[in-house]
Amino acid sequence: MFKFTTFLACSVSLVSLTSYAQAQETVELNRIIIGASDGDENSVEVSDQDLVRINPTDLQDLFIAEPTIAVGSSLPVSQKIYVNGVEETNLAVSIDGSRQNNKLFHHSATTLIDPSLLKAVSIDPGVAPADAGPGALAGSIQYETKDAKDLLLDGQMLGGFTIGEYSTNGNVFTTSNSLYGQKDGFEFLGFAKYAKGDWQKDGDGNEITGSGTELLSTLGKIAYESESGDRFELSYERVNDDEMRPYRANIGLVTVGRPVPLTRNYDFTRQNLVFTYTNEMPTDLWDPTFQIAYSATNLDIEEDAENTYGTTDSINGKIENRFSVAKGSITTGLDFYSDSANLDYQDLSDPSNDIDETERSSNVGVYFQIRLDLTDRLRTSLGARADYQRFEGIDDYYDGNAGVSGNISGEFDINEHLTASAGYSHVFAGIPLAENFLYSPLWDYSDGIETVTSDNFYAGLSARYGDFKVDGKVFHTTINNARTPSYSGGPSLNKDLQTQGVEVAIGYNWASGFARVAYTHIDTEIDGNPADSYTGQYLTTPIGDIFGFEIAHTFTDYGVTIGGNGQVVLEEKDTYDSDTGDRAEPLPAYEVFNAFLEYTPVQKSNLTFRAAVNNIFDETYASRATYGQEYATVESLNEPGRTLKLSVKASF
Repeated sequence: MFKFTTFLACSVSLVSLTSYAQAQETVELNRIIIGASDGDENSVEVSDQDLVRINPTDLQDLFIAEPTIAVGSSLPVSQKIYVNGVEETNLAVSIDGSRQNNKLFHHSATTLIDPSLLKAVSIDPGVAPADAGPGALAGSIQYETKDAKDLLLDGQMLGGFTIGEYSTNGNVFTTSNSLYGQKDGFEFLGFAKYAKGDWQKDGDGNEITGSGTELLSTLGKIAYESESGDRFELSYERVNDDEMRPYRANIGLVTVGRPVPLTRNYDFTRQNLVFTYTNEMPTDLWDPTFQIAYSATNLDIEEDAENTYGTTDSINGKIENRFSVAKGSITTGLDFYSDSANLDYQDLSDPSNDIDETERSSNVGVYFQIRLDLTDRLRTSLGARADYQRFEGIDDYYDGNAGVSGNISGEFDINEHLTASAGYSHVFAGIPLAENFLYSPLWDYSDGIETVTSDNFYAGLSARYGDFKVDGKVFHTTINNARTPSYSGGPSLNKDLQTQGVEVAIGYNWASGFARVAYTHIDTEIDGNPADSYTGQYLTTPIGDIFGFEIAHTFTDYGVTIGGNGQVVLEEKDTYDSDTGDRAEPLPAYEVFNAFLEYTPVQKSNLTFRAAVNNIFDETYASRATYGQEYATVESLNEPGRTLKLSVKASF
């Protein structure tokens, strides 16, 4: 490990090589927005410029200013995303187009991802298009990683950067290196990042149990693009978190029940291998995408008396073509997946208790999505898909199911200042795989398992006047027969989920900056009762009222950008204890504010310096979506207290 004085000479902020060039013009800083995206009006888009400005370390950093997207836990290894109050395993999640099958352990994360690898994120809350993939019960999340051509400057054939960062809370050092290039149609990119640090402290100065940093992430891509536009790309991405964590990685401590160690090692690995063919010189009738991918997630927990290994994986792909028509486009395709989830449990004192069980599912779907600008004022999106799924239980139980899904949405310009939008979808998702760590060899599937369906609706109104914009939306999601198996209760249990809410955002843009404030209120219910985080595992969690804000400004003549973001979260009293049927403890209110300053010298555009302060006022709090805050016997994982982050970037 290098010393801090040496570190300052080689550390790097996660700023793209083009950021300085963009700052030399009169630019409008991008932000996370809700708005039209290729005809899909209900999208949350995170661009490359957003990622540069936010410089996120984890998913909480990425979405802090967007209150409809909540992220629970202060540890990346146990963070889960809730979109409009619905947990991400009920959305179609993909990375570079590859389906993610990550439902491993209710105390761990579902999709562990390193934001420094990302080029863009697109989220469709609730109503998702048919080409987002199967199982989009409450929408979709699509992550896209960087390519060499995203980093190379015009005319540049070879480039790279070296990255390092220091965080005072936990003495976390991060170093990254990347090399990328292109020549004669060939491209390559290699990236590796390593982060190491001690336990962090909350706002009261208390250590956050198991909050050490031991992260290694890598990304490799090779591609070839012919003169005719045929592009072939192979990418491999891997992220590993291997460190002592709380015994239950999403909980600081449970004060009742059987005694357990304070910590144990969680070795969590997610990897993604994708081959993609596209044509970068499409015609009206030929704009194809062919893709085949393999994704896998492993969680290894080794203890003195037992070892537990969980693995989920997916072989998936699609054949798709986009047709251009007079008023827009029509996308048609066929996709498939073959998913499995395995638990290998080893009792080191009594091998007769060992468990080695697997559930499997496979699916073939056909779909179309029509996106049209019917008039200068009316834009629509309409799609449908039909899926056939085959499910296999751990006792050789088989079931085949088929269903159809449909969606429709549109927006209409009432006048030059006012736009109305609305959308609806019905989704068939078959039988989802159960969580690996719940498997029991005694499970009996003879009663059958209900297929899961959902209905989503939203309606919105957007007003624009000059550089001001006001957005408002109401939304509603119902998931029927959501699968909720348990070790002792069997594989066939299910519950009904309902979330609904409202969101409002007010923004103002100027030539080199913006300011935005957003508010959301989300109610979540399970079987007609207010949701609690225990019953809501893999479904939902209490949210309530959240305000998010962000502001940024670039002084273009000096290469300086300043900004800040934060949240104000109100107390939530509509809580529920599923054990007693009574009201549970209220979820506490909190406020958190962050700020940054970034500087790229005019004469040294290959260097970028950044200083950021997170949790400026040293607030002691747990993020609203963090597990267990309504239970007096649970000590939830607090967020880090005031943290200073320093970085410098050198590129060539």
